[in-house]
Amino acid sequence: MPQDGPDERYVYLSDVLPTAWQAVEYANVPPGGTLVILGMGPIGSMACRVAHHRNDCRVIGVDIVPERLQRAREMCSDVIDMNLDDPVEVVRESTDGRGADAVIDAVGMEAHGSPIATAAQTAAGFLPPPMARVMMKNAGVDRLAALNTAIATVRRGGTISLSGVYGGAADPINMMTLFDKQIQLRMGQANVKRWVPDILPLLTDDDPLGTESFATHRLPLLVAPEAYEKFQKKQDGMIKVVLTP
Repeated sequence: MPQDGPDERYVYLSDVLPTAWQAVEYANVPPGGTLVILGMGPIGSMACRVAHHRNDCRVIGVDIVPERLQRAREMCSDVIDMNLDDPVEVVRESTDGRGADAVIDAVGMEAHGSPIATAAQTAAGFLPPPMARVMMKNAGVDRLAALNTAIATVRRGGTISLSGVYGGAADPINMMTLFDKQIQLRMGQANVKRWVPDILPLLTDDDPLGTESFATHRLPLLVAPEAYEKFQKKQDGMIKVVLTP
């Protein structure tokens, strides 16, 4: 694909690729195991590609947006539309009741399903920025629907890999369930320098991770605010945007 700027294979080295790579690494799926990825946005979608490239586990993608699910079918063994099915029940049925060996939460605090947290975040949006930051840091409650789904979906002794961002300081995490199920929980900012040497050999002309076809939109920098709004509202099939000066 002709490029006016830098080779698009390298555009994602500072954000999507290291984060997705780390998410799969942290998931630590056993060979032949089942990996569930919650959220088919940029990170979840790329994590599907990384796991598919490794070809050592069954990958199930979960989302509510039809365009994202359709895109995920290319790299996933199966997809679950949360508008139609409960992912916890579907995964249990397909794993003889055990649950997934690992779950990647690529959604974070933007998940649907928590009216109280939604109201708190909405209220913070009406405050002056300094006050809003303090509120969300010290009294914030994230929407934990995705994390709770991950906890319910993973098998006993399994691993949850968090790449989705949570920032609330008052989140009611079910520690009893985590302890009882012996769940390993791994998370954190992507260690970019740690993973770049592993990723670079894959950014070749044969493009095994499909980076050249990863962006759904390529737009001029001037329309970035409008593009971000469409992405946030999940409109126009917008999953990953490459902005050009």
